Amino acid sequence: MPKIRRSILAVVLAAFATVALVACGDDDETASPTTETTALACEKADLALVTPGTLTVATDSPAFPPYVIDDDPTSGKGFESAVAYAIAEELGFTAEEVTWIRVPFNSTFAPGPKKFDFDLNQVSIKAERQKGADFSSPYYTTPQGVLVAGDSEFAGATTLTDLKDAQIGVQVGTTSLDAVNEVIAPGKQVRVFNDSNDVVRALKNGQVDAIVTDLPTTLYLRDAVVEGSTLVGQFEAPGGDDWGAVLEKDSELTPCVTAAVDSLRDSGELASITEQWIGAEAPVLALE
Repeated sequence: MPKIRRSILAVVLAAFATVALVACGDDDETASPTTETTALACEKADLALVTPGTLTVATDSPAFPPYVIDDDPTSGKGFESAVAYAIAEELGFTAEEVTWIRVPFNSTFAPGPKKFDFDLNQVSIKAERQKGADFSSPYYTTPQGVLVAGDSEFAGATTLTDLKDAQIGVQVGTTSLDAVNEVIAPGKQVRVFNDSNDVVRALKNGQVDAIVTDLPTTLYLRDAVVEGSTLVGQFEAPGGDDWGAVLEKDSELTPCVTAAVDSLRDSGELASITEQWIGAEAPVLALE
């Protein structure tokens, strides 16, 4: 029996017991069948999939470490690759029954039909994005990281106030832009770039003093991409920055993927995956 089925059955039994107690207290109340229906809908054979019998998962192109190693999501190596296969297993799929496609970041949560069953691509759960897509419960909550060139005048920054005069660059459509504007509130208008490669190039070429990305990406850029760079520190995004699996709006699969993520969290497996692939820490930048 797939693990997701066992987890949902536990919920069903608990709900049934609650309904039974209520029914004993008032004969006029009627038990709702929705919980059992949800359980049956999450059976592998009953899942509404883009391609029957195959779980189609999307990521970006290119996909960077620590989320995907060597731009190969099929390897199971990297945080989001590993999480995807763990969700698949919860839903009853083997690794051979998972197929990957590439979808640009902004297209994942845009309104309209999806070519994937779910997408894992560091997509923050935001109200405006939920208008065009569904999200699972969060599989990761990330702070933002600040990266500067090693010889930058801002390399010694210890507070957010120290970054007020910096020219900061971010990728368009990301939570980092909101985080910089709302939390750092720099004196210079933030420079926005089309993709992560352009953001990195701008730092290397001295077009910006600092770049802000989610912390795991910042760590990777420091260690493997921007030679001699310095991770100044981290800060929390406004309201937190929760990442969720993205699904088509009103997808029948959404509660099942959410149940899978919740099961992984409750069992401790999600924490183990996170520790394996995103275990580094960075100093917290004080507000002032």
